[in-house]
Amino acid sequence: MANNVDGVDAEPTVLLVGSSGGHLAQLLALEPWYGDRRRCWVTFDTPDATSLLRGEDVLWAHHPTTRNLRNLVRNTWLAVRIFRQRSIAAVVTTGAGVAVPFVVLAWLRRVPAVYIEVYDRIDTPTLTARLCRPFLSAMLVQWEEQRRQYPEATVVGNLL
Repeated sequence: MANNVDGVDAEPTVLLVGSSGGHLAQLLALEPWYGDRRRCWVTFDTPDATSLLRGEDVLWAHHPTTRNLRNLVRNTWLAVRIFRQRSIAAVVTTGAGVAVPFVVLAWLRRVPAVYIEVYDRIDTPTLTARLCRPFLSAMLVQWEEQRRQYPEATVVGNLL
């Protein structure tokens, strides 16, 4: 770890958190924004994620997360460990369930957390977005129609 101060990597890091598959693909589409920033990924150890994130700083989360209390607890401890070991500048996520402990911990630590609602949920909010919403610094959506569920959201356009 560079710039180690009292066991914490002091260099600000953007934490990109998302399930593998489409959630990860939408985070990867943000490369023009995060390309020159120090970053760390939190996702699932799946063949697509391993391939797409080769050469990146990646921490593997526990899955499945849907209605799995054991993995929620395990991912909460992973989030605690990451926040203790690194200087997290912001959390950016597209969901799904893996995002919840990271967003809540960011809120508790007064670290900005940004949620980007996935592009394929236009008429109804995702469960993860509903759970994370009270703890967010910003809610972003990809379609104007998604603002019916999230009137405070900023429309960023389609990422894919």
